[in-house]
Amino acid sequence: MEPLIAEPAPLTNDEIRRYSRHLIMPNIGMDGQGRLKAAKVLLVGTGGLGSPAAMYLAAAGVGEIGLVDYDTVDESNLHRQVIHGTKDIGKRKTESARETILDINPTVKVNIHETLLRSENALEIIEPYDLVIDGTDNFPTRYLVNDACAILGKPNVYGSIFRFEGQLSVFWNEVGPNYRDLFPEPPPPGMVPSCAEGGVFGVLCASIGAGQVTEAIKLITGIGEPLIGKMKLYDALDHDWRTITVRKDPDAKPITELIDYEEFCGVPANDHVSDDVDSDFDLQITPVEFEKIRDEVTLIDVRDPHEYEISRIEGSTLIPLGDLPSRMHELDSSDEIVLQCKSGQRSMQALNILRDAGFRKLRNLQGGINGYSRQVDSSIPTY
Repeated sequence: MEPLIAEPAPLTNDEIRRYSRHLIMPNIGMDGQGRLKAAKVLLVGTGGLGSPAAMYLAAAGVGEIGLVDYDTVDESNLHRQVIHGTKDIGKRKTESARETILDINPTVKVNIHETLLRSENALEIIEPYDLVIDGTDNFPTRYLVNDACAILGKPNVYGSIFRFEGQLSVFWNEVGPNYRDLFPEPPPPGMVPSCAEGGVFGVLCASIGAGQVTEAIKLITGIGEPLIGKMKLYDALDHDWRTITVRKDPDAKPITELIDYEEFCGVPANDHVSDDVDSDFDLQITPVEFEKIRDEVTLIDVRDPHEYEISRIEGSTLIPLGDLPSRMHELDSSDEIVLQCKSGQRSMQALNILRDAGFRKLRNLQGGINGYSRQVDSSIPTY
């Protein structure tokens, strides 16, 4: 495949010394390194995948790196988001990432887009860049990135992670399939937990994030065979890579406009759950309100058993969400029932299951056990 970057940029003597181990490889050489210097790469997300990707893009000598993120560094990020450190807790992720990038390679130009990528701004943000590395952790933004890249004709270097498994591919509508050819419809809401709800093996981020940078370098320089029309599936527990073929859907409609992706996917475009805002407000009970009546209600914890070992509210009964349909007979529909999970998402799903089964005296603990810890009992650990 022809290099994505048509004209290599000249290298200075300092750059020749810095990239000497690249330059002595005939597949890269002065020509390939010059193309890396001339390249503009946009990273959507500076979290688990964006962290190693940003660091290796900078180390490889990509001349211009754009960072899209709206979040701040949290302590729970640090086991996998290695571009940030303990000193960065509370700092904007884009600022923290820029500092690390420039420490690795001060010659790189870093552009910060401190915003949530939306249909209203995606085309404008992505258009100046040569390719996009998708480091998102939610389906609305994943479909948005795909559709914007398809409209603009940009390669979309895709990666995703969950627990011990990862996916890696290149979607480029101009020359091969895009994300919708493989996943024309998102999964039903709640079917696939977010990393915040389901967890992620920290070092898995390095495997997939580095793979994304590998694909980006191959596209920029024209070396190797990029993963267009192929997806790599990685199982960290077996250390096994499998390859599946991805084909264009001949019946797929052309992608010509951006839509409301939160409505399309039925879930929000982030995994942050507010302690005081919810679309089903009447079904919510705040931690402070719950504390006043906790002895008068039945508290059901719908998390998994290993989470219950981390933290629990005294007096709660554990019925994991997956077991609820077969165990709802254990509950008395005449009781006032409060449902609780980590942050309020899974317990809302549990509430809907019980409501569909005829239960009526139901409330969801707003913000889950983490919200309860922040507002009522700080001795309970958050995670």
